[in-house]
Amino acid sequence: MSMMSNTLALLAPFFILYVILLVTALIDLIRNWNNRQNPILWLLLICFVSTIGSIIYFIFGRKDYR
Repeated sequence: MSMMSNTLALLAPFFILYVILLVTALIDLIRNWNNRQNPILWLLLICFVSTIGSIIYFIFGRKDYR
């Protein structure tokens, strides 16, 4: 049982960072929904491609203003 609790303790910070990154990307996308090209595509990318989708959004999607 202590092995499992140690593993959870090590993974908890990564999960918290993942959730913060996901929520931040979604909030930014929603705030700028009308200014984005293909916002539905960005939404799907953020939600279904896990951490990499959020990072790709912040690198390429935020520059996507018209």
